[in-house]
Amino acid sequence: MHGDVGPFDRFAPVYDRVMPPARRGLLRDGLAVAERDVERMVDVGGGSGRAIRRLDAPQRTVVDAAPGMLRQARRHGLDTVAGDARRLPLKSGSVDAVLVVDAIHHMDRVDDVLAEAARVLRPGGVLVIRDFDPVTLRGRGLVAAEHLVGFESVFYTPAELVEKLTAAGLRPTIVEEGFGYTVAGVAESETGK
Repeated sequence: MHGDVGPFDRFAPVYDRVMPPARRGLLRDGLAVAERDVERMVDVGGGSGRAIRRLDAPQRTVVDAAPGMLRQARRHGLDTVAGDARRLPLKSGSVDAVLVVDAIHHMDRVDDVLAEAARVLRPGGVLVIRDFDPVTLRGRGLVAAEHLVGFESVFYTPAELVEKLTAAGLRPTIVEEGFGYTVAGVAESETGK
């Protein structure tokens, strides 16, 4: 992540009180692109687990670099792993779904992040990214506000993420467009679909 880990660590105790809940339906729409059942789900840059708590899966794990956020996720009964999104502490081909919700813009070396997500996905598994389109009116405002408060955020359009997912070896789909958008990328299945 950028230098944004420190602010999130300090913000962790109040994060869930000030942030709106993740949108379950949109996350489910992204997960529906998977070509396998989702048994093991990992929320990368997942903070307090705000997104993954809205979804059902037998195994749900939050990976984050901010210790304060991981403490909050554990308070919600989630498994946690301290880690960098660019070098996930997970085995190759070990998860069915990776979520990155409202966080990709806080991560640097995004190509490395996406390659790592692709590496840990099982064939037919899916990476679901929810973020904000910087070319919309609200998106331009959000970009300005994040930079004003000191975040080093870099936002991508859905089309830019589609290109990056393709380069990472995932088959991309834009699930939803607008200020808040969802892009999903599927790992090649064993049958080569």
